[in-house]
Amino acid sequence: MPVTRTETAAAMLTEVVLPGVVEPSGLQLRTRPLPVPGRGEALVAVLASGVSFAEQSMRRGRYPGQPRFPFVPGYDLVGTVVSVGPGDDARWVGRRVAAMTKTGGWASHALVTTEDLVPVPDGVEAAAVETLVVNGLTAWRMLHRTAKVRPGQTVLVHGASGGVGTTLVQLAVRHGVRVIGTAAPRHHDALRALGAEPVDYATAGLTERLHQLAPDGVDAVFDHLGGESLRRSWDLLALGGRLVSYAIAADLDAPGSLVATFAATLARLLGWDLLPNGRRAGFYNVWAGHLIRPRRFRARMRADLATVFGLLAEGALTAQVGATLPLARVVEAMQLAESHTVRGKVVLVP
Repeated sequence: MPVTRTETAAAMLTEVVLPGVVEPSGLQLRTRPLPVPGRGEALVAVLASGVSFAEQSMRRGRYPGQPRFPFVPGYDLVGTVVSVGPGDDARWVGRRVAAMTKTGGWASHALVTTEDLVPVPDGVEAAAVETLVVNGLTAWRMLHRTAKVRPGQTVLVHGASGGVGTTLVQLAVRHGVRVIGTAAPRHHDALRALGAEPVDYATAGLTERLHQLAPDGVDAVFDHLGGESLRRSWDLLALGGRLVSYAIAADLDAPGSLVATFAATLARLLGWDLLPNGRRAGFYNVWAGHLIRPRRFRARMRADLATVFGLLAEGALTAQVGATLPLARVVEAMQLAESHTVRGKVVLVP
């Protein structure tokens, strides 16, 4: 399904515009002259950008901190540096890089702060790398930095067939961790192949089934649903276990402000975290610290992404690309991502 063209001109940059709160069919495609990078900026020819929960929230006007409409979505990207600003390191030019952008990635070209560029290993496809920028960083940090899961422990991954979920499953299994993952039955064989024990998230008596699989509780739960799922996740924790909430997908279409829902979720998690019962709870935010300690944030981001990209390059991680579609078919890409029928991440490839 083609998107609406809002401007026709012989320009070098093509981008997707989110004009307001619209259905996927309301996304627009426009062209404009290529921007010139200023000091501290790089112009990147985008090779791949993903469709994530963030963009699904933004098109509803419900993502905390999103820009005013209209704007160009695109939470992360992989591309090749075309040029850099005056005085910047020209050695970036021609290199493949990845970056977290929060917005602006759904385009043929994007301006990116040079300090946010992360080198991409040779020999791996851009779409494969793209699935591991925000998703890989999130999965790696939640497993190793937030929950600090140890080999031999057991974890529960909700939404194990999604972009973060499939990466988290692989990282945990590689770390010697037993993984139970909730997903639709059509994804169970693929999850078994990754080393997880799948459970139908829609099955009657889900909690009882999970208790059967882990009678003594699990050492960590990674919950992207929020809402009532958090209570179930909390109750499944073993002594010393950690609940990590990292999204509130269950409330995506709920009425009212998502900011208010987010605040209520944080308050709920904080209340549980303060209970003296040996269990912990918290919300993972991939951007935590980027304003307070930006240099430390970027250094850790580069180090963690280098680790994840290295695992991909050496074959220890398999990229879970649900589908690849060109930028002009962004409507289909958004609809496919929101259908939750694909395993892995939907990727736009300008």
